[in-house]
Formats: sequence, structure tokens, C-alpha cells
Amino acid sequence: MALFTKDRSFYRSLVTLAVPISLQNLITFGVNFADNLMIGSLGDNAISGVYVGGQLQSVVQMFVGGIEGAILILAAQYWGKRDTASIRKVVSIGVKFALGVGILASLVAVLFPHWVIRAFTQEPGVIQEGAAYVQIVGFTYLFFSVSQVMIAAMRSVETAKIGLYISCMALVVNVCLNYVFIFGHLGFPAMGVRGAALATLVSRIMEMCVGIGYVFFVDRKLRLGVRDLLHTDRQLLRDFVRYGLPVIGGQVVWAVNSLANTKILGCYSAGVIAAASITGMLHNLIYVWMNGLSSAVGIITGKTVGAGLYEKMKEYSKTVQMIFLFVGLISGAVVFLSRDGFISLYSASPEAQAYSRQFINVISVTIIGTCYQAACLFGLVKSGGDISFVFKNDTIFVFLVVIPSALIAMWLGAPPWVVFACLKCDQILKCFVAIVKINRYNWMKNLTRDRGPAEEKEGVENGA
Repeated sequence: MALFTKDRSFYRSLVTLAVPISLQNLITFGVNFADNLMIGSLGDNAISGVYVGGQLQSVVQMFVGGIEGAILILAAQYWGKRDTASIRKVVSIGVKFALGVGILASLVAVLFPHWVIRAFTQEPGVIQEGAAYVQIVGFTYLFFSVSQVMIAAMRSVETAKIGLYISCMALVVNVCLNYVFIFGHLGFPAMGVRGAALATLVSRIMEMCVGIGYVFFVDRKLRLGVRDLLHTDRQLLRDFVRYGLPVIGGQVVWAVNSLANTKILGCYSAGVIAAASITGMLHNLIYVWMNGLSSAVGIITGKTVGAGLYEKMKEYSKTVQMIFLFVGLISGAVVFLSRDGFISLYSASPEAQAYSRQFINVISVTIIGTCYQAACLFGLVKSGGDISFVFKNDTIFVFLVVIPSALIAMWLGAPPWVVFACLKCDQILKCFVAIVKINRYNWMKNLTRDRGPAEEKEGVENGA
């Protein structure tokens, strides 16, 4: 079997989906980066406070990402059968779960901001700045959860551009309001980290309103209505729980991993925490284009498997592996070469800058593995239907390799960069598992259900 497929439609679909998704991810990153960079001029405590305060947002993103993943995996396979009636039911279930996550997270953040920050660090300056940020930004979690599900619904039917447009709007609004609220312009007082949080809140509200408006009043593929949200299909709910729980469970594992990373590095000085924040921003900046490609591959995989084209999917899988190996090598080189220039964007202390260089050296290597195994395991294995494998694999590595090795290194008095390397070691180790799993081809599983005549007629009438 050739390493690169000759099917031009694969490359055309990959580019058509990946470009807007990557750009949307880049702009979403830009919203967070704008907060991070503008706050960077306020010193290490402010940088660290926003970084630690952002961990609850990371948890929300992972839970909502699990819900999005469940929607995309099921809906993309139904889209391969052009079954829009079932897709609407899947999206309706996802919206209800997302609302639950958003409401719970917002309540925790707004009511217990100091408790949230103290869970990760005991630095008084970091706690003060982080709590001030979290108490306001906590309101955004509900709006964020809903808007992301709306975008996932559109992606599942290959409408990827709307997410890009929404994120463009959010970036412009956020950056402009950051300038006004953080530093005090146009008659507003200088609010510091509170200003960054307020700007994010306004942009998230607008993001949700536009997303809902498009899905309900503009879209002509899915035709989602309020009536769909009021009804829950029990059979598809069971499917959503059955196939969605491992996806959400995998995200929970990574949420725990992220929180453990912050807690472990939070045992060090504010300079180390600031370095982790700076390094994380550079990592996320590079990660966005890989994530866009991975999401595009996931949609193509779900659609292809849902249509029953298994031999074609085997052909595609070879090409996907080569693409992400190449993407990983380029990403590693870009991270290493951009290290000093990126660090210079921050007004961080000499200590934070020194640790940042060490941490970035580590991710310039580990991101090669991230691009291959993370993208292939999601884009192929998980989206192809073998959802539980990825969950089990992540759980084993996080709880038996990553966290124990980092704690042992810290206990032995290893320098922070060694502890950081332990926290990232699974990104390389999981590549060996991914290579074997992908090339066995036992991950292609059709998760869709056949519908009755009435439902078939409904799908045709709605353009399915």
C-alpha cells in the first residue's frame, strides 16, 4: 500500500476543513495570548496569577472538548450516511451536557476564587492576582461551553468557516477591550488582571450569541431548531453516553494531568510558574495548526467509516501518519528557533526567562511525538470508532508514567527542567503504541444506527 494516497478528494477535503479550523484555533489562542502578553507587562505575579487562574478554564475546555469529541465522532459518521435527523438529536444531547458543565464551573469560579488558586500555589502575590482574575472570568465558562458545541455541530457537517468568523470577532473585541480595561483608556480605570477577565467575558458573550444565531437562523444543512433541544432521543442518548463517556473520560484524565502539572510546578517559585506559562503559550501556538489538521482528519475518518469505505480508510491512514510525522519535525524546529524571540515578548524576570529557555528546549523535542501520536490517535483511532482504546492508553501513561516520574524527580531534588521533562515524556513514549495500533486497522468501527422509514423521509426533506 502506498504511503501517500492518490485520491485527490482526500487532500481537497483535508485542506478545506483544516485551514478554517486551524485559523479558528489560532485566533482562539490569540484571545488567550492577548491576555497573557498584555498582562506580561505587569510582572511575574500577574503572569503567574493569570496562568494558574486559567487552569479552571483548561478543565472546562477539556470537559467541553470531550462533549465536542463525542458529537463529532457520532455526527461525522451519521453525516457519511447523510442522516441529519440523527445529527440534530446528537447535538441536542451535547448541548444539555455542555450547559451542565458550564453552569457548574462558573459557580465554582465565582463563589470560591481563592480556593481555586490556593489549590495550585501558596505564593501570596499569585493568589491575589489569580483570584481577582478567576472571579470575573468564571462567568465566561457557561457562554464558552454553549458556543463550542454550536461550532462542533457545524464542523460535523463540514461547515468549518463559521467557527473561524466567530473567533475573528472574539479576537478583535478581546484585544480592543484589553487595551481599554487593563491599562485604563477612554475614561476607564486601569483594572489590571480584572480588566483582562472583563474583556474576555464580553467577547465570550458575543461569541455565543453569534454562534447560536448562525446555527438556528442561517444554517441550511443541519436545520437545528428549538424543538430539537427540547426532545431527547433515548436510544441516541445511550449511544452518546456509551461512546461519549470514554471521550469525556479521556479529557478528564488530561484535565487531571494539567492540574497535576500546575500543582507540581506550583511548588517552585513564581519564576518557574511564569516560565511554565510562557512555555505553554508557545506550545499552544504551534499546537493549533496540528490540532486543525487533526480535527479535519477526524471528520474525514468519521465520514469515511460511517459510509463503510474501510479499504479507502486504510489507504488514508498511511498518508495521515506521514503528514503528522512531517508536521512534528517542522513544529519542533520552529519551537527551538523561535525560543529567544518569543521569550523577549514578555517583561519577565531573569529567573523566569532562564527557566523558559530550558522548558522550551524540552518541548522542541516532545512536540514531535505530540504531533504524531496525539493527532493520529484522535484523527484515526478515536474518530474511527475505537474510542475506549485512547482513553485507556492516556490513563495508563498519565497515572503510571507522567505524574509518578515527575514526583520522584522532584523528591530527588532534580532541577525544574528535569521535572518538566518528566511531565512531557509520554508524548514520545506513546508514539510506539500509536504505530502498532494504527497499522493493525482494528480501530475502524461503524457506530451509527439504521433509522426507520419515517426518519429516513425526514432526513430527505431536510436535505440529507
